[in-house]
Amino acid sequence: MKRLSDIKFSTLDLVPVRENGSAAQSLHNSLDLAQHVEKFGYNRFWVAEHHNMDGIASSATSVLLGYLAGGTSSIRVGSGGVMLPNHAPLVIAEQFGTLESLYPGRIDLGLGRAPGSDQMTARALRRERSGSADDFPQDVTELMRYLGPRTPDQRIIAMPGTGTNVPVWLLGSSLFSAQLAGERGLPYAFASHFAPRFMHEAIRVYRNHFKPSAVLDKPYVMLGVPLVAADTDEQADYLATSVYQRILALMRGQSLVQRPPVKTMDGLWLPHEKEAVGDFLGLAMVGSPQKIRAKLEVLIEQTQADELIFTCDLYEHADRIHSYELLAQVMKG
Repeated sequence: MKRLSDIKFSTLDLVPVRENGSAAQSLHNSLDLAQHVEKFGYNRFWVAEHHNMDGIASSATSVLLGYLAGGTSSIRVGSGGVMLPNHAPLVIAEQFGTLESLYPGRIDLGLGRAPGSDQMTARALRRERSGSADDFPQDVTELMRYLGPRTPDQRIIAMPGTGTNVPVWLLGSSLFSAQLAGERGLPYAFASHFAPRFMHEAIRVYRNHFKPSAVLDKPYVMLGVPLVAADTDEQADYLATSVYQRILALMRGQSLVQRPPVKTMDGLWLPHEKEAVGDFLGLAMVGSPQKIRAKLEVLIEQTQADELIFTCDLYEHADRIHSYELLAQVMKG
């Protein structure tokens, strides 16, 4: 049985934009956070592709990763993930081949099959491209071919990219990518930070379908976990209200800019909305280090995950850094 100290731990930064803040401030905060968690001993630092969302500043994912990798020295940086239906596989191979050439051995390429936006935005991103989520398996194959060794009959190459063998992860919030990752022998990251309901089933499907590959000889599972750690349970509950307001805004189709914490959510949400936010954040670790340690031990016992990747969307940047510092102390025992 695994112990907490056996588990690798990582950061997923949604690069949140504050109320009355700016994208520039958020991007600078992202690098500052990466530099801090690198010192705290985190394994990797990922950012995700989202579009048409005023509260998330990581839309140009590969550009941001260059900034993050350039400002850190050892932590792995990567996409959690690139939404492959939005892009031609060759373009992503060239972008991540460039990153791997500049920062060898530190780049991860996590791939998702959702558009990461609404349908209108998806059309604006693709223009005449006919790509869709249905093409995902073929697109993954094509992309990995560009990143692999060049073959004698290969007429199109990614330069940079060919021969870099950038590690590819499949990401998912349903069972499709779990099965595909297993069949391809790739590492799998489940988006339990917003879709915890299917977590156990997705892990089971992935492990049951796993076939050893040149990449992995056994399954490798990473789980997304929302985090609000503070010195006391009461302080964590207070800080978490910023997270609740953001998820509530997402469900209502409102602005996703971060809002400051409030003393109570009473009057801000209806009973069914409170329940929906609770389901969304079903895996959230909210509390003092002692409370979070107990919950994490249960999670590891139930899932036997290999790695946990934490997202922490607090209003004050200093509170986020402190939250990740407290978590590192918990994970190291």
